[in-house]
Amino acid sequence: MKYAFVLSAVAFVFSGGRCHGNTTTWGNGGTGATLAVCQPDSCALISELSAMRERLAGTIATQDGLLQSVNSLVKDMAVSRAQLELCGSQTLELRKINEEQNHQLKALRESMGSEGPRVAFSVALGDSVGPFDKDSTLKYQRIISNMGSGYNPATGTFTAMVRGVYYFSYTMYNNNSGQPNSVVSLMMNSQRMVSTWDTEGDDSHDSATNGAAVQLEVGDSVFIKLYANRLLYDDGYYYNTFSGFLLFNM
Repeated sequence: MKYAFVLSAVAFVFSGGRCHGNTTTWGNGGTGATLAVCQPDSCALISELSAMRERLAGTIATQDGLLQSVNSLVKDMAVSRAQLELCGSQTLELRKINEEQNHQLKALRESMGSEGPRVAFSVALGDSVGPFDKDSTLKYQRIISNMGSGYNPATGTFTAMVRGVYYFSYTMYNNNSGQPNSVVSLMMNSQRMVSTWDTEGDDSHDSATNGAAVQLEVGDSVFIKLYANRLLYDDGYYYNTFSGFLLFNM
């Protein structure tokens, strides 16, 4: 409103104003007098208003540029806000998933902790054995671990103290020289579960591993059988091992 008033005043002066001096006038119907014959105060006012008009025009142009910049910033802010809202939504979703996984992990830990005793063992021979004239249970004398005391080194047998599913594995190393002559099996009570065999060829320094997950009742026994007239080589490097652990109760 202020700019419009000033511009109107300038327009009025230039369109209808008159300078008096030496009977000479200008404007509509005037005789074409120049600024030189205008009254000094009027001429200064006209010059000042002209300069003001130019400054106002420049200010308006500057304001138009600023308005465009502001509009552009508003659009950019709107886009950024939409992106932030999307990120916030994704963050909330990820947080929900993380909380759900934490609850599941906590429940799993609690269930595992309430299933019963922790059972795990790992043993090794350390000395060569065989051949024997009959099938024999391997008695692993080096106890690497025996959590739950399920393995008995005097008998070479693991005895289940809790009903559940267990995993057992063993490694067999054949004779160190000459023709190989090694056959062993993982036994559950009197039932053969898995076996390893090496009796042919002229190679030696071979080893084999086997294992199985089996369901045991309380009192069931698991051991490694060396068959009659077979042998295994071992020394302080402990090539022949027997391991097992409880997977879960039933």
